[in-house]
Amino acid sequence: MKHAVVTGASRGIGAAVAESLAERGYALTLTCHSQGTRLERFAEELKEKYGIKCDCFCGDISEESFVDRLFKNIDPPDVLVNNAGISHVGLIQDMTLDQWNRVIGVNLTSAFLTCRRAIPMMLGRGGSIINISSMWGTVGASMEVAYSASKGGLNTYTKALAKELAPSGIQVNALACGVVDTEMNSFLTDEDRQALCDEIPAGRFATVSEVAAAVISIIDAGPYMTGQVIGFDGGI
Repeated sequence: MKHAVVTGASRGIGAAVAESLAERGYALTLTCHSQGTRLERFAEELKEKYGIKCDCFCGDISEESFVDRLFKNIDPPDVLVNNAGISHVGLIQDMTLDQWNRVIGVNLTSAFLTCRRAIPMMLGRGGSIINISSMWGTVGASMEVAYSASKGGLNTYTKALAKELAPSGIQVNALACGVVDTEMNSFLTDEDRQALCDEIPAGRFATVSEVAAAVISIIDAGPYMTGQVIGFDGGI
């Protein structure tokens, strides 16, 4: 049975990706930051529905000690989906250093920490690393400077790491999502949502199930498809 690790899996994109992998028979290791009860309930649902093994870990994915403990207690992964992420909306001059470090830690440093532990377990076996990024990492977003910087860093991190790991048959790609209908975007007013939809050629937000299907397609493409930052944004 293949094994996948999905970070930030208690809701939204992470939960949808986890279910798509479970449907394909993957054993799962799922993480979250603070929604431990919710994640455990979700894991039980997946085990009952798909007959898979599913373990949960609750902690700060940007903390080295948590990531080290996580990987000491799991089987070697075939797939790592770095999905955990947070946003911060506001003027850069009003942002504190702690807020900046928090966004960079969760969105970018976490990928370093998880990959550093997962890669030795993948060597000689192959595997797939998928980093969930954002279109703002390519073009930048006003009022979301830290988020944009973290995702821009994740994009170049992906390209560089892919070059290191291609000789080992480990693919590394990023999925640069546009606006996805998740709880992270729940702060948007109806007017804000409509304005965004008007800018998107597809005329709507993406669903989490569509993002999950894109993740599966990247895995299925095989190791020759690597080092790509794949836009998934409705044409915006």
